[in-house]
Amino acid sequence: MSFIIYFLLIALIPIWAQMRVKSTFKKYSRVATTSGMTGREMARKILDENGLFDVKVVEGRGFLSDHYNPMSKTVALSPDNYHGHSVAGAAVAAHEVGHAIQDAESYAFLRFRHALVPVANIGSNMSWIFLLIGMFTQMTGMFLLGIILMAAGVVFQLITLPVEFNASSRAMNQIVSLGLIRNEEERHAKKVLNAAAMTYVAAAAVAVIELLRLVLIFTGMQGED
Repeated sequence: MSFIIYFLLIALIPIWAQMRVKSTFKKYSRVATTSGMTGREMARKILDENGLFDVKVVEGRGFLSDHYNPMSKTVALSPDNYHGHSVAGAAVAAHEVGHAIQDAESYAFLRFRHALVPVANIGSNMSWIFLLIGMFTQMTGMFLLGIILMAAGVVFQLITLPVEFNASSRAMNQIVSLGLIRNEEERHAKKVLNAAAMTYVAAAAVAVIELLRLVLIFTGMQGED
């Protein structure tokens, strides 16, 4: 029974976070900013004010597909945010520009996360192979290797947290100091950014819980030797 509850929890936590961000975004996507600027215009304004004239703002595809690409120096905004005038779109656009500012300033956690990408990808793709081999053959060494590989992915998830929170903090500072949002809009924008942040918190929490479960299994395997 506890096994079923565990898997329900790790499945429901991310679903809850995704539902929260979608509902919050949907609510504040109906609230227009008093500035009347589109997400593209806001992103461009913040970039220019910070001297990042080489960073492009382009229209992406899909719903909430917004991201910053450090390789191409591009802020990609989903269609609704790119063309829209909402508080939600402003918050998301500013958040992605926050990543561009981090990149320009060589923000330590962002650099560390970029360096971890290949290691985390290998760990995520390969860890379960060694974990399954170790579990079925009772080879603790193989199982431990799987845990170590998975731990690389967990570290990546944890490092992502300060990167995302810092980008949101920069976003709020920029849109408030530049007068892009005013009064009640500031509180609405914070709600959008906080909801988005919870998706990363949920992903990190699930990753840590799963890693701890595997460590407990490993210690149990050792006790049987």
